Amino acid sequence: MRDALVAAAFQLFLERGYEQTTVDDIVALAGVGRRSFFRYFPSKEDVVFPDHERCLADMTAFLAEGSDDDEPVGRVCDAARLVLRMYAENPTFSVQRYRLTKQVPGLRAYELSVVWHYERALAEYLRRRFATRRDGTLQADVIAAAVVAAHNNALRSWLRSDGQGEASTAVGHALAYVQSAFGGTPVPPAVARQEEDVVVVVSRRGAPLWRVVQEIEATLGRG
Repeated sequence: MRDALVAAAFQLFLERGYEQTTVDDIVALAGVGRRSFFRYFPSKEDVVFPDHERCLADMTAFLAEGSDDDEPVGRVCDAARLVLRMYAENPTFSVQRYRLTKQVPGLRAYELSVVWHYERALAEYLRRRFATRRDGTLQADVIAAAVVAAHNNALRSWLRSDGQGEASTAVGHALAYVQSAFGGTPVPPAVARQEEDVVVVVSRRGAPLWRVVQEIEATLGRG
């Protein structure tokens, strides 16, 4: 029933537009009553984001199941990947929702509130882990915001490409940047350059080239 309502809603949103579609239109196409709709979705906006409540619950449980041995920043980055997995499970639907959200200001505002709930869950976990640190609350809030920003930057790039390619690659790169900045995973060091010998040869002006080369070879040979 839930999936049928979502499918009906998006069919109408694409055909008529979001603002022009009513709840009555959705239930009529799905072949159910209004009670059935509101049993699953408190509002029309909620049918656009049917999976975020479950994903937030999964994220919260994932963070709660962590141990004190987990590197905190790595743990919240892994939690953010749960959101990515939700989007990647159905790329077509995710792209349609992204396009629809861009067109409807009310949905953009709703999406911001959804994102805020994710960020708050990450921040609360980090606050507990950083409770004994100086400026622990500040660090927790800044890192949670950075994780969400990095995740969303890469996710939106994937959505703008119509879901082409592996979203996990771009998101993984973005989250690695956050870990290198705030966590226990340093940026890989640059490959050390081998030290090069510098040879200085003093030669008489006007000396033939073969003599200069001979002096260089002699100097290197002594090294």
